[in-house]
Amino acid sequence: MGLFRTRTEPMTPLEGIDAVFADLDGVVYAGAGAIPHAVESLNRTKHDHAVGYITNNASRSDASVAQHLAELGLEVVPDDVVTSPQAAMRLLEERVEPGALVFVVGGEGIVTELEKRGFRVTRSADDGPAAVVQGFAPEVGWRELAEASFALNAHGGPDSPDPGIPWIATNMDWTIPVARGIAPGNGTLVSAVHTAVGRFPVVAGKPETPIFEEARRRFGVERPLVVGDRLDTDILGANRAGMASAVVLTGIDRAKQVLAADAASRPDFILGDLRGLHDPYPVVETVRGGAVRVGDARVRVDGRRVVIVSDGDGGLDVLRAACAAIWQSGTAIHALDVPASLYA
Repeated sequence: MGLFRTRTEPMTPLEGIDAVFADLDGVVYAGAGAIPHAVESLNRTKHDHAVGYITNNASRSDASVAQHLAELGLEVVPDDVVTSPQAAMRLLEERVEPGALVFVVGGEGIVTELEKRGFRVTRSADDGPAAVVQGFAPEVGWRELAEASFALNAHGGPDSPDPGIPWIATNMDWTIPVARGIAPGNGTLVSAVHTAVGRFPVVAGKPETPIFEEARRRFGVERPLVVGDRLDTDILGANRAGMASAVVLTGIDRAKQVLAADAASRPDFILGDLRGLHDPYPVVETVRGGAVRVGDARVRVDGRRVVIVSDGDGGLDVLRAACAAIWQSGTAIHALDVPASLYA
């Protein structure tokens, strides 16, 4: 599994790591409440490692995120929080002059970061902004998206040879989890503007690398472990950034999605919850007959069939073994007969 494929004896996922970068929703909390074992596990981690929190959420400032985390019981200050608007600022600074006027789609998270860096903010295309920064906020509607389109098309529109002013999106999450279910995310809103302007933005957040690079610079570390609940943002982004990764099965992606992960989105570690950061992680090895063994669990791919030779203690090891066996087989999961018990 990725960077730690060659381990020959059980070690915790924190072995050889100098920082943990944790996603928030689905990893630390679900809604307003902490996920079981998350707070105590991360506070324990902070005794020996830097701990940062990486979020694509552009609607809140680092201070408001840190306040929420502290209320849950985490040992955290605002500088421990790395947001997609912060990553967007570095991209912006590479493209416009200091103090430039910037059109904003979004809320507090973006405006706070722009003002910290001396940029001026506008909500009108008529002001002639030097760039557009777009992020999610619940109040964003058609008027804001139309105004952003006017600003981006000010130099001739989608058919003009003029590329127009820089456009930076904080993230491209297609959905966001809310109290009532799954709702459209910033990627959906960016797509609406894209349709009107005929080009794509530069993206700061996961799974793109700027937010991971911002975190690495912030903490001054070389070997961080990214912990997330989504393969398509947290794990894909960590892999792109050359960072170790762990998926925790407390959020969006569960066993079914991990088993089906493509080569770009496979984690180094599969954890049930954040206590797994401190537990020895079993060795993944191929044994006689081509089966993959993890602990006492053994799984092999026999033609088109995934065969559980032994489920060990019935815990996570059989899922870990099945993932390794399927991934090594080179066969897409939709072409395999997978035991239903692996999805449990």
